Amino acid sequence: MPVPVRALAGICCYLEYGLDVRPEDVYWNAADPGWAYGLYYAILGPLAAGRRSIVLHAGFSPALTWQVLQRFEVTNFAAAPTIYRALRASDQPAGYRLRRASSAGEPLTPDIVAWSRAALGTEVRDHYGQTEHGMLIVNGWHDDVRTEVRPGSMGQPLPGFSCAVLDNDRDEQASAGTPGRIAVDMTASAMGYFSRYHGDTDSAGRFTPDGQWWLTGDAGYADADGYYFFSARDDDVIIMAGYRIGPFDVESVLVTHDQVVEAAVIGVPDELRGEVIEAFVVLRDPSQDTEELAGELQQLVKDKFAAHAYPRRVHFVDALPKTPSGKVQRYILRQQRAEPDAP
Repeated sequence: MPVPVRALAGICCYLEYGLDVRPEDVYWNAADPGWAYGLYYAILGPLAAGRRSIVLHAGFSPALTWQVLQRFEVTNFAAAPTIYRALRASDQPAGYRLRRASSAGEPLTPDIVAWSRAALGTEVRDHYGQTEHGMLIVNGWHDDVRTEVRPGSMGQPLPGFSCAVLDNDRDEQASAGTPGRIAVDMTASAMGYFSRYHGDTDSAGRFTPDGQWWLTGDAGYADADGYYFFSARDDDVIIMAGYRIGPFDVESVLVTHDQVVEAAVIGVPDELRGEVIEAFVVLRDPSQDTEELAGELQQLVKDKFAAHAYPRRVHFVDALPKTPSGKVQRYILRQQRAEPDAP
């Protein structure tokens, strides 16, 4: 994918307004530089802005992460949600405090935000972006853009970007609170730069016919105040008996249970409803994988999200399949579930 030099303007904009990296900060973006978030914001951004940045050449472990945070007195930390979840489940040193903490790569569940205030001395703020354009929608840290975090929201468009949620059936903005397709207005986004993939002559398929909107491929909604909420990748949306259900909405409820470290949900074919929801859950104590706990988790979703959206089956697993950047690979779960000898 061609990335023009002018993309550095948007990268530096996020470093300043999204992450609030200041000259006095000890900044560590723990993302692998092989992933766009690490390349753009751990390497290119700090170099362009003249900010010091820690780059760790080692595999991830919670203990090592705590050691680096303490030894180098990190004040501004950015990482994927899976890292924060692992830190929460580990033995934490006492008295550690950050000035800023940010997350990107996967939706940040509200339980991590609540945990971080006590554990890190500051809340973790969720940020949303893509390889094609960099960061787009953020719960910005800079004083000029900082607002109170709304649970489950990924924030508002970063300065330089104009975004909207388009209706699922036509290229018009959906009304507030209505689920649709998250898009970038290329006619009003000074920081937008993507035009094509390298060697690809069909990138226009990701734009609306008039060229105004870049379709991110993600589903979500925006409230009346312009705060955006992620629901799912388009290909992860579960359609059950006419209901469009985003995995993140169900997963956010499941992880509020004390026994749950991580959860992922998928749609499984069903003759009556088209699809039904099944959940894959990682427990703090694997010995607690009982039918009683599965029933508790199903009831939790009924009580806190929607009665029709509870997982029909709960699978207790040791780990979830993930990319090197920490994104859950739900398509692998769907493949495994579709195998003839799947339970």
